[in-house]
Amino acid sequence: MALFLSRFDNKVDRKGRVSVPASFRADLTSDAFAGVVAFPSPGNGGAIDGCDIDRMKQLSDGIDSFNPFSNEYGDLATAILTKSHRLPFDGEGRIILPQQLLAHAGITSMATFAGRGATFQIWAPEAYEAYEAEATERAKAQADKFELQRRDQMGAGE
Repeated sequence: MALFLSRFDNKVDRKGRVSVPASFRADLTSDAFAGVVAFPSPGNGGAIDGCDIDRMKQLSDGIDSFNPFSNEYGDLATAILTKSHRLPFDGEGRIILPQQLLAHAGITSMATFAGRGATFQIWAPEAYEAYEAEATERAKAQADKFELQRRDQMGAGE
């Protein structure tokens, strides 16, 4: 299972190429696909959500649990699956962010990669700074309610 941690700021060139942090690349390479699956974050307006192909399959399976003719299915399929891009690594560990994703996030010359456990996000650095400050304040208010899941409560085989 992938575990994306930390924050990295990397340069974006004129063609939209950006180096994916080495620690992320290790978890983004599988027999099925070596690269990033990226889409506009439905939850954080200025972010690009990124994950490995296995996580994208999990998201697709979750969407498939809805009635295929329901609004829930249609909305999530459109917001996530239709807007997703498979971005393979080049020989130097870079991906090319499509113009639609760059415009969505307001990314120009720099991109911030922010680890979120099983997923990560890509932001314009200034937008991430503002988001991080707000999220940190919210986390302080929620910290006393947080409980770790004990191993004996987890499902068998995890």
